[in-house]
Amino acid sequence: MPADTDRTRARVEALLREHAPQVLGAVLRRYRDFPSAEDAVQEALLAASIAWPRDGVPDSPRAWLIQVAFRRLTDESRADHARRRREDLMATERQREHEETQAIAAPLEHGSAPGSEKDDVLVLLFMCCHPALTPASAIALTLRAVGGLTTAEIAKAFLVSESTMAQRISRAKETIRDSAVPFQMPSAAEEPERVRAVLQVLYLIFNEGYANSVGPDLQRPELADEAIRLTRIMHALRPDDGEVAGLLALMLLTDARRAARSSPEGDLITLEDQDRSLWDQAEIAEGIALVEKALATGSGGAYQVQAAIAAVHDEARSFEDTDWPQILALYGVLERVSDNPIVTLNRAVALAMVHGPRAGLDLLRDLDGDPRLQQHHRLDAVRAHLLEMAGDTSGALAHYRRAAERTTNAPEQRYLLARAARLTS
Repeated sequence: MPADTDRTRARVEALLREHAPQVLGAVLRRYRDFPSAEDAVQEALLAASIAWPRDGVPDSPRAWLIQVAFRRLTDESRADHARRRREDLMATERQREHEETQAIAAPLEHGSAPGSEKDDVLVLLFMCCHPALTPASAIALTLRAVGGLTTAEIAKAFLVSESTMAQRISRAKETIRDSAVPFQMPSAAEEPERVRAVLQVLYLIFNEGYANSVGPDLQRPELADEAIRLTRIMHALRPDDGEVAGLLALMLLTDARRAARSSPEGDLITLEDQDRSLWDQAEIAEGIALVEKALATGSGGAYQVQAAIAAVHDEARSFEDTDWPQILALYGVLERVSDNPIVTLNRAVALAMVHGPRAGLDLLRDLDGDPRLQQHHRLDAVRAHLLEMAGDTSGALAHYRRAAERTTNAPEQRYLLARAARLTS
């Protein structure tokens, strides 16, 4: 039946997405060679995509993928030796592969506890934040290996072109291959910097799940859920780290609005028009408790400040009840600790809500020369919104249309074109 076949393939794709980073982490833990391990895992995923719909999903999908990847790497190694020696080693190596696969797969089969330091995806996160790489390259590589994002999606997150990001990822792999430092968990001295890089990776993965940068869907819930899961693990391992708690709070307070952000048809619903009864109150309560505890430490990192902004939005019973002066003040704090033009863009909106649209438009002029926003649709979208607030219909219309041309997300494009059409009616 075609419907049954589609369901089977959808299940297989979901399993492959779930297990791919776990398998890559396991293979890297043994072979410590990222390019070879990634190639082997990709071949295992391809083999599974062909075999599982035909033969059925194995009892332990993760163990199946690990064994196929191990076999591929073992066969490559054997190809470098004489036939006779390769044949002598085969029986022993196969037995060792079987024993190691069972040992690696056992925690998954018996339900390893969330927050365990054995979590392969968390291990992979730390390994990908490699000391031989710059932070930006480590983040890009981790998004590719762990988050499963395409090069185009990563480029969008970094506000660079796809070709630039492809070169960055390629150079990162070459750097790792050429360095003498193996993939491994960080030392105590390296850990703080590596934790910061991991948190940025998790934040970018969450953002891609919450607001899909490319494609027909507004959101990719599986990415947002995975980012929250991994951040919970980080928080369990580092309960006194204010920025880890701040990031988890930010994710929960933002994700709480997920059900209200789109219509049944998949169209974007802005914060102003959302049905707040659909917001997840349990996530809001947990997020507020986390950020209040984190801010009490006095560290005031960027994730904590962003979480505080999200909390102010979530605590408002209606859009009209939003405490915009407090949000504006928090964006001022965030701008001082974060060199990100998106922060200034958001502050312009808050400034307009407090002091009028012209004040916000004046601030936007400071961003016109920022190369990081030259091709980004959000600058045009915000300018269009503020021009509409100011009564400049023709200016708003032009920028709504320009923003629609630049966005690569279909629901956002439909929303922007609808705003433009409303101005012409």
